[in-house]
Amino acid sequence: MSARKRSTQSPRIVNRRARHDFHILETVEVGLALRGCEVKSLRQGQASLAGSFARIDDGEVFLYGMYIAPYQEGSYNNPPPRRPRKLLLHRRQIDQLTTKVSGTGCTLVPLRLYFKRGLAKVELALVRGKRQYDKREAIKKREADREIRRAIKRKATDRT
Repeated sequence: MSARKRSTQSPRIVNRRARHDFHILETVEVGLALRGCEVKSLRQGQASLAGSFARIDDGEVFLYGMYIAPYQEGSYNNPPPRRPRKLLLHRRQIDQLTTKVSGTGCTLVPLRLYFKRGLAKVELALVRGKRQYDKREAIKKREADREIRRAIKRKATDRT
């Protein structure tokens, strides 16, 4: 069995709070520059995107606040768990994100981290913060949809 067939299900690290706290305006897939031990730890699913964000510094994009647990079998030179990590984008993409972030009051937040053809990728989103009433409205809508599905399911089972 080849390595490609074995690793069909890559670990997905998801930032669940991002969809609750922000309006997602657009997303982009970007690469993530990592060190060896970090890759091994990610493959074990030992990471968290909670509270992380991206910032553009001097024409480069960095991911701050992402936690990657130290690799157990690693040596003394394991990188720090919360170090800033460089995101890999084309110059044109960086320029577009810079204009969108600077003028509109938006932020860059990672939504999920996964492996694609052996390379670590991050789904980066351009977001705007939700107000408290937006969050309540989303919860009400979700509960209403759930009630509608239950009612339809009850109707379907009553007919049979």
